[in-house]
Amino acid sequence: MRRRHFLGTAAMAASAALAPGVGSAARSGAGMAQRLPRPLSPGGTVALVSPSSAVSDPFDLQLAREVMEALGLRVTTGAHYAARRGHLAGTDAERAGDLNAAFADPQVDAIVCTRGGSGAARLLPLLDYDAIRANPKVLLGYSDVTALHCAIQARTGLVTFHGPIGTGSWNRFNADQFRRVFFERELLRYENRIEAGDELVPRRNRTRTLTPGKARGRLLGGNLTVLTALAGSPYLPDFDGAILFLEDVSEAPYRVDRMLTTLSLMGVLDRIAGFVFGECTECDPGDGYGSLTLSQILDDFILPLGIPAYTGAMIGHIREQFILPVGGEVELDADAGTLRLLAPAFAGG
Repeated sequence: MRRRHFLGTAAMAASAALAPGVGSAARSGAGMAQRLPRPLSPGGTVALVSPSSAVSDPFDLQLAREVMEALGLRVTTGAHYAARRGHLAGTDAERAGDLNAAFADPQVDAIVCTRGGSGAARLLPLLDYDAIRANPKVLLGYSDVTALHCAIQARTGLVTFHGPIGTGSWNRFNADQFRRVFFERELLRYENRIEAGDELVPRRNRTRTLTPGKARGRLLGGNLTVLTALAGSPYLPDFDGAILFLEDVSEAPYRVDRMLTTLSLMGVLDRIAGFVFGECTECDPGDGYGSLTLSQILDDFILPLGIPAYTGAMIGHIREQFILPVGGEVELDADAGTLRLLAPAFAGG
């Protein structure tokens, strides 16, 4: 452990020397007090905003509204949530303005992102972190929304939520997760739903233990590509003692290898207490000379850490997915393949 701590400290120092933004990011998150969002209840108002890519089919926006209403919520929309500028849902100023307005509006109880895609990181210098800190409320989304989760955690300490987007699938599992997390405010134990179907032994939604054991810490992470793209910026939270969760989509294994290398060189992996990898959807190596498998890559980077770790959690670009509190206190059980919320994720809860 002493050697690992020394290596992690050395890596952090080297990283900070090469890229001052990495050091400033760590300092901005260090000692940041956790801030909990206000509870969300049936009848509350949710704002649909589009901080990333544009929604191509207006019917999808109608469905997003109907889903929120079916969950028992009232809906308002960002002024530019249906806008389009190239692949983006409006200009940077328009998209950031919609987010800032939603946080500042006392009538809005929660913010749900319509979709991910690309572009949220462009907004980070334009967000009003003082207003976000003063008006803590639910923010829900995943994939490209990882940029918002990271920056808001680093700058305000506010717990946000990694989970389904407004235009995504709102199947029975996801709707049930939403009610249990936000309305009933359960201290959930996140465990994969496994059904054998007509198989003698279940094959889907299986987890794999990398290193056994349990670990506790703040839950941080999200989309691997988006998170590593923030390297060198002041918008990454402090990962000391954290439980890191990652997922991705349509990335060849060599690219996953490159991004985990980045996290290792930054010193992030040497500072975490536990690790869970969700799904890397459509991450096949494709044609060519050959490739390490995703399992080999994870083994190479995670096993030497000696920390509790597992893969296969229902996190990522999949139909049924967990709604996870980014910045919440959790316990990881690598043997059971579970995450357990240790403390309420809402103010007054």
